[in-house]
Amino acid sequence: MPSAPSTPGSATVVGPGYRDQQYWLRYQDFFPGALRVTAENAPAEQWWPWRGTAVHLDRVARPSAPTKLIALHGVGTYGRMLAPYGRLPSLADFEFIAPDLPGFGLTGASRRAITYQDWVSCVLDLVEAERARDERPIVLLGISTGGRLAYDVAAQAGGAVAGVIATCLADPQRDDVRRRLAARPEMAQWAGLLTLVPKPLAAARVPVHWLTNIAAASNHGQFANLVWADEIGGGSWLALGFARSCLATPPAVAPEDYAGPPLLLAHPDDDRWTPLLLSRQFFDRIAGPTRFAPLSGAGHLPVEESGLADLDRAVRDFLDEFGLQ
Repeated sequence: MPSAPSTPGSATVVGPGYRDQQYWLRYQDFFPGALRVTAENAPAEQWWPWRGTAVHLDRVARPSAPTKLIALHGVGTYGRMLAPYGRLPSLADFEFIAPDLPGFGLTGASRRAITYQDWVSCVLDLVEAERARDERPIVLLGISTGGRLAYDVAAQAGGAVAGVIATCLADPQRDDVRRRLAARPEMAQWAGLLTLVPKPLAAARVPVHWLTNIAAASNHGQFANLVWADEIGGGSWLALGFARSCLATPPAVAPEDYAGPPLLLAHPDDDRWTPLLLSRQFFDRIAGPTRFAPLSGAGHLPVEESGLADLDRAVRDFLDEFGLQ
């Protein structure tokens, strides 16, 4: 493999790209036509060296855009899957950046065991790298469990993040959340056993869908089946140590102590994986400026036209209210 590029967002190729791995094109049929991504209009692919790992970035460069959007995926998904959300009218004029976080998409896991805190550190460093490129404000968009990641990053970014949009804020430390996240509800009671996994076994990997309820990723059975089978998404392998850290890591700051940027929770109202109540239990405790909007008729990964229309309106209102565009 060629050496990693030395500058953030280098176009230097250090691994296979999405022109070679085209499973992501199969998701596009489920999005409204205007949001679909094709091989012709897809984001440019870049590689960013991070602590010995070549992190894959999707980027739609818009040098004249007033704001950057960093889209964050969760467990079982990856950056290219989020490209349609960047085409929403409310976000279409932003510079769009979507990393494949370590272990998913085209970003491999490092030689050492990756934890959830590594994901937080990776995004914090990406925010810093983007701020070093220019001083445009950065908004984080967290889809699925990427919402919790966006919250944790914003809480620690020290003003480098101007706003957060999240579709889910369920706290996996809660037993009721764990029952929903697990592949089967009864598995939630075993979650504590992950803390007993000896360190040499922390890097042992099992299929994502053995541990998490990937089948509930979408209310469209065919879409959920695609996620479940995607070898770099829901069909990939998850290190036991990473799963343990996702469940055991507390929020970066308690919601009552949150002093980060304005936050919009735009939650699907027909989410069969992490129902709205689970996110509201966390969201309603957040100090500081927040907005809430339900996405009508939408499942966990919103692809339904009604929910996406609601998301677009909610994002536009949020950006207008806080002067983020």
